[in-house]
Amino acid sequence: MSFQHINVLVPEAGERLDIFLAGKAGITRSQIQKLIEQGEVLVNEKSLPRNYRIKPDDVISIHVAEKSSEGLMPQPIPVTMLYKDEHLVVVNKPPGMVVYPAAGHTSGTLMNALAFHCVRLAAPGGPLRPGVVHRLDKDTSGVMVVALSDKAYYHLIEQFRQRTINRKYIALVYGHFKEDTGEISLKIGRSESDRKKMSTQVRRGKEAVTRWKVVRRFGQVTLIEAKLGTGRTHQIRVHFSSIGHPVLGDVTYGKKVEVEIKSKQKIRFPRQMLHAEMLGFTHPATGEYLEFSSPVPEDMREKIEELERN
Repeated sequence: MSFQHINVLVPEAGERLDIFLAGKAGITRSQIQKLIEQGEVLVNEKSLPRNYRIKPDDVISIHVAEKSSEGLMPQPIPVTMLYKDEHLVVVNKPPGMVVYPAAGHTSGTLMNALAFHCVRLAAPGGPLRPGVVHRLDKDTSGVMVVALSDKAYYHLIEQFRQRTINRKYIALVYGHFKEDTGEISLKIGRSESDRKKMSTQVRRGKEAVTRWKVVRRFGQVTLIEAKLGTGRTHQIRVHFSSIGHPVLGDVTYGKKVEVEIKSKQKIRFPRQMLHAEMLGFTHPATGEYLEFSSPVPEDMREKIEELERN
């Protein structure tokens, strides 16, 4: 048994607890209701009725049995495809969606959705993440590519290894930048004090380069554009936190989940404000350079508009 944790985003607020979880947890509404009655569902560490209307920033924990599965279970989950052919698919991953099944997230993932919508996926990558050549964190939104053929898988992996993939991110970070552009070049490795986290404060780390420029300044908040020179785990989040400008809403690195604006009002950020805006690569079969982009999701756009108003 393990706990699956779900953070409620602003656009999801107001929905009934049981209906919300039925769409998120990958199990039926009747199963969710039974778990609620048995006290296996907690909202902010409290047991609440199934008709409770969820609120922004609620943290819902579900105690579910781990499922043993040798393959990927197809699920009819809606997913926005920006491009698809026999070799690969490019998707716009929404915030809050895990890329592939793992402990605590055995269903409801992007790969469960693609297993349903695509005739086949590449064999390499493992039974639960076939064709996955890179990933985005659960609360990071934006453009991702997944291989559908083995040839595409190995070709894309090589492009990532050779650093010929173009990736651009948009982020809201804490603090004011004096410069308009800059580069963070700090090695990243597994934290020695917390093995679940990455850190720049390590004896042995891998080279990591993030280039950034300011898009807009909002006092103590800055909208930045970041381009990756490397692709380390949690790279943007770790790098900006290490220089005192954590990504807003990131509860792991920096824990800056709100900022105070005029008249002591506060703006809260229920998830990390990080979006993979653009992805460019060479098509494995045609050799053509392809580039895809997606607008920031609604919840992040609303925060930017709120900062503009204040």
